Amino acid sequence: MKKFQSVIEYAVLIAVVAAAFIAMNLYMQRAVKANLKYIETQINSGP
Repeated sequence: MKKFQSVIEYAVLIAVVAAAFIAMNLYMQRAVKANLKYIETQINSGP
């Protein structure tokens, strides 16, 4: 029973870490897109 509990604990830990990486990935994609959009507007506004 103790071994089964530790397996579940590791599975939950891995799931939490995976969810954190997915959330960071989405956040980073949005940040990069926003930065590229800002640069694009700066370039297109011209002199």
